[in-house]
Amino acid sequence: MAPILKKYAAILFDLDGTLIDSTNAVIAHWTRFGNEHSIDPALILATSHGRRTIDIVRQYKPELANEEHIRALEAEIPKNNAADAKELPGARNLISRLEATGCKWAIVTSGTVALAEPWVKIMAFPRPKVFVTADSVGKGKPDPEGYLLARTLLNIPEDAAVLVVEDAPAGIRAGRAAGCDVVGLLTSHTRAEVEDAKPDFVVGDLESVEFMSRDEDGGILVLVGDPKELAN
Repeated sequence: MAPILKKYAAILFDLDGTLIDSTNAVIAHWTRFGNEHSIDPALILATSHGRRTIDIVRQYKPELANEEHIRALEAEIPKNNAADAKELPGARNLISRLEATGCKWAIVTSGTVALAEPWVKIMAFPRPKVFVTADSVGKGKPDPEGYLLARTLLNIPEDAAVLVVEDAPAGIRAGRAAGCDVVGLLTSHTRAEVEDAKPDFVVGDLESVEFMSRDEDGGILVLVGDPKELAN
C-alpha cells in the first residue's frame, strides 16, 4: 500500500503474531493438549489464534476452564518451547523507539500474565507501562474491552486518534470496535482473512509501520505503508 502519514495519541500492539511469532510453540502446545484429551489438535488450532486460552478450553474441555488451570497451562508454553519463538521484523525497532522517546504505547494480548510476561522477557523487549492481558478483562477479543482498558490506563481522551496493530481477525475487529484505526499485519493469516476483518491498513509486518517523530504534546507521527513507494 502507498504510505500514509498520520498522528496518533498512542499505539496499542497485540503480542503474538504482531511482535513475536510463537506459532511453532503454540502448535506444539495445543497438539499436546489435544492428544492428552482426545481432541483433534487440528480443530483447536483452526480456532485458537487471537483468542484467550480460557475461551478455547471452555469450547473443547469446559470442565478445565478455570483460572488456576489456565495459568498453569499457559505457563508451560514459554517454559517448554522458548526456542520455538522469534521476534517479527520491525517489532524491536518500533517499540524501542516509542519507549526511548516517551511515547504512549501498550501491549493488549489474549494471553495471560503467565504466558505474555515470559515472552517479553525471553525476547528482551522493553516492557510497556500498560500491559493488558487476559487476566485484565472479562471478555476477550473480538470484544473491545482490552483496547478500551488500555486507552483508559494511558489516559487517552475519547476523541483522540489511537492506532491498534494486529494480525488476527478477532483482534482487528476488537480494535475497530474500540474506535481505533487498525493496521492488519499479514504475519499469520491470509490477505483475504485479514481484509475481511476490515482494518484501515494492511501491510506485511512492522517494517511497514515507521515511527517518524513525537511532538511536544506527545503525539506520535507514524508512516504506515511501504516507504519505497514514496519514490514512485
